[in-house]
Order: sequence, then C-alpha cells, then structure tokens
Amino acid sequence: MARNIQSLERAAAMLRLLAGGERRLGLSDIASSLGLAKGTAHGILRTLQQEGFVEQDDASGRYQLGAELLRLGTTYLDVHELRARALVWTDDLARSSGESVHLGVLHQQGVLIVHHVFRPDDSRQVLEIGAMQPLHCTALGKVLAAYDPVAHSEALETERKAFTDRTVCDAAEFEHILDLTRARGYAADVEETWEGVASIAAPVHDRRRMPVGAVGITGAVERLCREGELRPELIAAVRDCARAVSRDLGAGRF
Repeated sequence: MARNIQSLERAAAMLRLLAGGERRLGLSDIASSLGLAKGTAHGILRTLQQEGFVEQDDASGRYQLGAELLRLGTTYLDVHELRARALVWTDDLARSSGESVHLGVLHQQGVLIVHHVFRPDDSRQVLEIGAMQPLHCTALGKVLAAYDPVAHSEALETERKAFTDRTVCDAAEFEHILDLTRARGYAADVEETWEGVASIAAPVHDRRRMPVGAVGITGAVERLCREGELRPELIAAVRDCARAVSRDLGAGRF
C-alpha cells in the first residue's frame, strides 16, 4: 500500500485549520494546533503563500486563506453548475440534431470536455468527458478564444499545430476567424481538426454575462453540411441550446 506524503498531509491540515475558526491565525497558533515545530510550519506556510493558497497580513503577521484557493473552489462550483444547467438542453440538442453534443470549458490552454451526450443511434461511441481539445481549430475552442480574453491570449501564445490541410495556423487569419465568430455568434470546424468531421459551437454565458463555456455538436461532414455549407437548421439548434443554458445560468436574453 502506498504511503501518504507527509508534507502534503500537513499542508492540507493547515488549509483546513485556516478555513475554520478565526479568520487569521499566527504561526504559533498553527504550529501548536497541528503539533508541528515552528520551523516546519513556517516552511509549509511559505510554500503555500508562494502558490497563492495562503496570504499573510503585513500588519499582524497572521495567516489566512489566499485568493488562489478561492479561485479554484469557484472554478469547481462554476463547472458543476454549468454542467447541471446544461443536462436537459444538451439532451434536447442531441435528439433534435441527431449528433453528439459536447460541453467544454477553458483549461490549461485548451478545451476540457465536461459533458458529452452520445449521438442518438446504435453506433459504437466512446465517452469523451475529461478529454482535451485544442483552442485554435475546434469549434468549441474558437468560441472560447473569441469570447474569453484569457482563452484568446492562450490561443495566440501557444503553438497552433496543423492537424489537417485545413487547419488555420496563421495569427492574422486566426484573428479574422474570431472576428467572424463574434459577428455571427457561433464557430465552425469543417475538417480542421479531424478529416471527415465537422463541428458547430456557440458560447454559454453566466449571470454576469461572462463566457463560461461553449456547447456544440460534432458529426460527419456529409451530415452537418449540405452542398458545401453548414446546415442552417443545425446552426440555429446549437445557438438555441447555448442561449437556453445561458438563460438558466441567469444571463437573460442574448
């Protein structure tokens, strides 16, 4: 049986201690509460402080939970609320479009799939929750890059790899695609990431009208396109789904 890492256990115990009781605690309070030497406690606190998980008050020298821990917790809650609000609408989109549906959020310079509804047929399919997609060529990624400033910066700063002959890698051309995405309210990927596969995606906003994710459909080019163009009824269905999820998140009408 693998042994636990003692320093991580102690750091976790410190965070739990700071999360309860008094708002701020001094070094001596923390060390005595956890049965640690002051030097050991100070070393762990210094590391947590460098990572943003703990903050030290300049005047009193006491410690409290840091903003980074709050950000991580908020991200966790936001993603789970997003998925919960999207369940019914993504099921409806899969039924109406006949295609698989993905819900994605920005994560580590890419798109993290947090929800996946299978195409409503008897074909063999693989659940893709937890999979990562690139920002610069997928429909979900383009939507995030177009509406989320952080995603936009990350898409420009990271390498834009060519997956097919249709992948757009040039920065100026990519910016033009993002302008077009914002103008029409959706993004497309026609064989830019996978040969023979097309996708359509639209942005999801929260009550602050901030972009929190993207929802889209993915399927064979011959099903999503007609005479070389994306089928307008599928574009409308994806945008309607995104607006419905946004309304449930408190965004109002878009």
